[in-house]
Amino acid sequence: MPKLLHFTLDPYSRRVRLSLAEYGEVCQLSDERPWAPSPAVYELNPAALLPVFVEDSGLPICGIESLGEYLEETRGAEKSLLPGNALARAEIRRLVAWFDVKFYTDVTEPLLTEKVIRRFLDSTQGGGAPDMTRVRQARANLKSHLDYLAYLVEERSWLAGEQLSLADLAAAAHISAIDYLGDMPWDEHAVVQSWYQRIKSRPSFKVLLLDTLPAMPPSSTYADLDF
Repeated sequence: MPKLLHFTLDPYSRRVRLSLAEYGEVCQLSDERPWAPSPAVYELNPAALLPVFVEDSGLPICGIESLGEYLEETRGAEKSLLPGNALARAEIRRLVAWFDVKFYTDVTEPLLTEKVIRRFLDSTQGGGAPDMTRVRQARANLKSHLDYLAYLVEERSWLAGEQLSLADLAAAAHISAIDYLGDMPWDEHAVVQSWYQRIKSRPSFKVLLLDTLPAMPPSSTYADLDF
């Protein structure tokens, strides 16, 4: 059985888990801490970044974009997450990059770093109380990103077009991590909420909804399909 080295709230790991579930692939999960990678992570990926997917042969595939393309090429024959012609696939990749680069920088990274990772670091590593200035800025940034997401949903059936794609999974991976932390302003973004309810109700999402972190339970909306 393939193995995925991952961290529970890492959005890139979450995207791979959602993709694997959509493809109908079962894999073994191995929990890692991205702020303190184990020797196994360094051995498989010299950059020590998660996620790392290990095939039955022992071959590791690293790097979220290369991994996404690899899974599509090896698992996407029956169900593609990059559907359509070249132009449609370019739009999917554009939106995936939007969430994995811009959204991550503006919102996901500061919230995860300040509200989660600092809990696991000692004072010499930058641990301690969260920097609430960064948290407030991330929450402010989130609103403009959700406005853009709402615009996409209002124009299309799914984020990149008429079919569910890797763009939806990338967005849902980031948003689900933020929802776990209780920072999603659902009452202000009904259109995004409706889109998220649809994707959250898919069988593939069950792989995420039972996630928990020690001494840090999820928000009340996290596992609720009718939030």
